[in-house]
Amino acid sequence: MFNTYATTRRARRGMLREWRLHALSVFSLAVAFVCLGAALLVVTNLHAVEERWAHAGRASVYLKETTTQDEVDAFKRALVAVPGVTAVHYVSPAQARTEFGQRELGSSGQLAGLPVEAFPASIEVEVRQDMTDAELSDMVSKLRQLPSVDDVETYQAWTERLSRLVKGGVAAAALLAAVVLTAVLAVVGSTVRLALQRRKTEVEVMKLVGATDRFVKGPFVLEGSVQGALGAIGAIILLAILFFVVRGRLDAEFAALIGVEPSFLPWQIALGMVALGALLGATAAMASLRKMVAV
Repeated sequence: MFNTYATTRRARRGMLREWRLHALSVFSLAVAFVCLGAALLVVTNLHAVEERWAHAGRASVYLKETTTQDEVDAFKRALVAVPGVTAVHYVSPAQARTEFGQRELGSSGQLAGLPVEAFPASIEVEVRQDMTDAELSDMVSKLRQLPSVDDVETYQAWTERLSRLVKGGVAAAALLAAVVLTAVLAVVGSTVRLALQRRKTEVEVMKLVGATDRFVKGPFVLEGSVQGALGAIGAIILLAILFFVVRGRLDAEFAALIGVEPSFLPWQIALGMVALGALLGATAAMASLRKMVAV
């Protein structure tokens, strides 16, 4: 019967005896997993920004300079009556200049120094969060036909660009996952083969006294699994340190501008990386042992 406790004890003893070899293996795996984790971190935050702007729930209606205040008031009353519109807010050119000046990165004040006429008047329209793209597009097309409307911005073009970036990031993450797979198989496989060579006499003695192949292979497979998991954990810790250092230096105004606070990897993804490392490590160890220990 396969003794889990004995296997764990032998694996721990073997890793402590050859800690330098295993430490080098874990470091190499951590480097590979850092690349994968960084790609997943970028994709996660890009997806959050995409979701934020895809459900912005608002549209900016820019008015022509010739629009009078009476036309603005009539326009606001008409918009409030449109199904799906939850709020309407008029932004005068002076208010637009003030808001842009407050949001300007670097606080150098160039925008605040521009004349009021450089900023168009607009009506900010808030719509239901569950309004579909088709409904929003239909409303925008009707608004653009009005004589007092110069342009309408719904942020859909920005969302489409972000969507393409997210898809590209997912493809890059998949490619990096393949690279990590190859790296784990190569590194853990080489480490297990070296460990087996160094314990060749011990293995031969166990085989002579009747030890089964399963009994001999067990500690090596466990060591490979632990190496993979530790490599992933080390990568997550390193990424967390770098992430919080960078986020601490990030301008709060930039986060407010994009509407999303940068976040670290969700625990499900982090746990998945650790599980992937353990699985790949065990698989690499079994593949190496198949060639060196008779089945």
